[in-house]
Amino acid sequence: MADLSTIDRGNGERVAYRRLEGRDPGVMWLGGYHSDMDGNKAQAVAAWAGRSGRACLRFDYYGHGRSSGDFRLGTISRWRDDALAVLDTVAQGPQILVGSSMGGWISLLLARARPERIAGLLLIAPAADFTEVLIWQRLPEAAQRQVLEEGSWLRPSDHGDEPYPVTRKLIEDGRSNLVLNLKTAPGVPVRILHGMADQDVPWQHALTTVEAIEGDVSLTLVKHGDHRLSRPADLVLIERTLDGLVRDVDG
Repeated sequence: MADLSTIDRGNGERVAYRRLEGRDPGVMWLGGYHSDMDGNKAQAVAAWAGRSGRACLRFDYYGHGRSSGDFRLGTISRWRDDALAVLDTVAQGPQILVGSSMGGWISLLLARARPERIAGLLLIAPAADFTEVLIWQRLPEAAQRQVLEEGSWLRPSDHGDEPYPVTRKLIEDGRSNLVLNLKTAPGVPVRILHGMADQDVPWQHALTTVEAIEGDVSLTLVKHGDHRLSRPADLVLIERTLDGLVRDVDG
């Protein structure tokens, strides 16, 4: 496993990352909401990169995993800026972004902000615009009122984890980062994997994401795959998709 390092994000906060040396284009992992860079999928991508001789970069957003910060104070803008800081200061050369769940949304934001640095996108169960479409619009009226009046509401987790807060700041900030209402033209190959048994981000949401992306984009649906897509067969599919994406990128 690559050594743990950090970058200074100001005000005493630090973002943790692991970087594996290798050839370009490198692979940059962007994790999901409330996940970290040492999960099964992230480690599988790093292992694939090691076998392929590719550079690989993983990191934890503010308030996630080994990075500092209070998760409850995080926003899409804050986590996007963490990703940009890692891309700008740690990553070398062009990058294939591998974004899982919220990381898919962040990946699309990075592709807009740094198009010259992005060589390809692999989006795994992408949760673009999830704060608005998948959380706010689905909250009961009483929960919406609590968010607006008290600043947060505890959302039960479907994965047996502790409930996590949905904050007014997260919802309002998410509205300034929506990507599905505008066409995105990254100009690079985009591959999307999505489980049809996903209870967190319905597979139909992937169709909306495809429609919002112009250019070379394809979607693979996994009939019995859940949101995590971390079963052994899912990890093999991710590796095979990366193999194909790299071939497309390298030409």
